Amino acid sequence: MIQVDHLSKSYGGFTAVDDVSFTCQPGRVTGFLGPNGAGKTTTMRVMVGLTPATRGQVTIGGHDYRHIPNPGRHVGVLLDASAQHAGRTGREILTLGATTMGLPQSRVDQMLELVGLSKAESKRRLRNYSLGMKQRLGIAHALLGDPSVLILDEPANGLDPAGIRWMRGLLKGYADRGGTVLLSSHLLHEVELIADEMILIGHGRIVAQGDRTSLMAAHRRSALTLATSLDNDKLAAELTATGHAVTPMGAGLHIAATPEEVGRAALAAHVVLTDLRDGGANLEDLFLELTSSTQRDEIGATA
Repeated sequence: MIQVDHLSKSYGGFTAVDDVSFTCQPGRVTGFLGPNGAGKTTTMRVMVGLTPATRGQVTIGGHDYRHIPNPGRHVGVLLDASAQHAGRTGREILTLGATTMGLPQSRVDQMLELVGLSKAESKRRLRNYSLGMKQRLGIAHALLGDPSVLILDEPANGLDPAGIRWMRGLLKGYADRGGTVLLSSHLLHEVELIADEMILIGHGRIVAQGDRTSLMAAHRRSALTLATSLDNDKLAAELTATGHAVTPMGAGLHIAATPEEVGRAALAAHVVLTDLRDGGANLEDLFLELTSSTQRDEIGATA
């Protein structure tokens, strides 16, 4: 378990992390979401003793990371996949890690196979690795000591769709076996698929946290549904008669009602639905809304 308790980190007059508190439970994947500069990486660096906290503390399994003997056997960390000696091969990097942790060399082969790095790739120097290969090697290093906690900063960067799916399965399987996973990412769709709980941070402060259902329910403005049927006109008439605003949209309808209400209207009108989905705000909308003041995507008026 990871426990973050009133954590703050300041650099002179700038506060990078401001009174942050949250818990990551065993058997769950926790997504840590926020724009660039929101404080995610700083929080993770404090967790693993690379940056001292100004106030507050972080404990992993009830201990300060610096006081955990042979920490790689308990906490797997990936903060920067390129933060290894560029002249060493992938196998050499894992071999050094195994030796430091007192692990048998057979563990290196097991991890290379787990992350899909071939024998030839393991003999290439890190400088010749693609970003995706570096990420796979970094995940192998994080898992090398068979830890009970994983702390991963943007692990999907550089992975192709097959690699992202592989990582999703790997982390879900790890959590299902009782492991604790803290995952930082900008890939909101992937976090939505894998995370049991999400923590949204902006300007160094937690702006929302909870599972997807509770987050969306807490910030839902109004019920909206997208629907397509074999007879849109008949469905629209039934919905309008029951007091719901209906607007044609593409091949379907945009309806001011819940999916359940639309389903009941379709049943009453004896209309077959071919598509029915929540048309309200999604996780990306919520993320952008709650962190809008920290976004950097405005284009200058003279551009």
